[in-house]
Amino acid sequence: MVPIIVVGVDGSSPSLAAVQYAAEDAARRHAALRIIHARSAAVRDAELNAVQERHHQEVLAEAQRRAWECAPDIRISAQLVVGPPAERLREAAHDADEVVIGSRGKGGFAGLILGSVSLSMVGHIPGPVVVVRKPAQRIYGKLVVGYDGGDESETALEFAFAEADRRGARLKLVYAWEPPSFAASAVVYGALLQQLFDERITSVWQQLAPWTLKYPHIPVERLATCGHPVFLLSEESRTADLVIVGSRGRGTFASTALGSVGHGLLHRAHCPVAVVAEEGRR
Repeated sequence: MVPIIVVGVDGSSPSLAAVQYAAEDAARRHAALRIIHARSAAVRDAELNAVQERHHQEVLAEAQRRAWECAPDIRISAQLVVGPPAERLREAAHDADEVVIGSRGKGGFAGLILGSVSLSMVGHIPGPVVVVRKPAQRIYGKLVVGYDGGDESETALEFAFAEADRRGARLKLVYAWEPPSFAASAVVYGALLQQLFDERITSVWQQLAPWTLKYPHIPVERLATCGHPVFLLSEESRTADLVIVGSRGRGTFASTALGSVGHGLLHRAHCPVAVVAEEGRR
């Protein structure tokens, strides 16, 4: 079965950047690309309705042109749908292997990830959601994955290794440990906190063994430090082609997609961000 990548467009620059990413990813995956554009219901004024129809068709046509320019050999389809953008995108993505969307837009798909509508998107589609802010200026050959040892973090890790394999890229694993809130005023417990940190790192790295054995050809760099995941992942995104996180996490990366941490990362990341849901939540 041919994989399917769905991209939502609304004519904005970020959505066209999302089309470029989606087309290039479809070429890597030997997948078909499905372009979705949502419009509101027709108005009573026939002339105004005709103007709106032309505009929406032009949005789709421009997205198709951009996709063909980026990946002329992939299969591309385009659909103009009527109704709420989030609902229509979820419907179009029911059989998709990946959904790609711009981080901000003109109203159509604007805010699907950075706004409240994201709560109804992430974790309810059959594949990862990739959020794109702007076209890539260069290729670094490096992917970054936020890892905390949780179940959804494992799913993100699975996606990250497979994606690195497709791209021939190296992988950087980032583990961010935030000390307990009392740590700043509990200097006498410094040795204990260090022990907790070391034990946690050992446990986390041990969980990576099956993946490094499965993909021995992928260069893997590990970074474990005390700090806030938004800051760490945002900094790492400066020299990455993609940052990958689970849609929910355990502690540090908890709510990376659905809460303040995720919103912070998606606002600050310098490269596309892939949010991967645990298999059971899809």
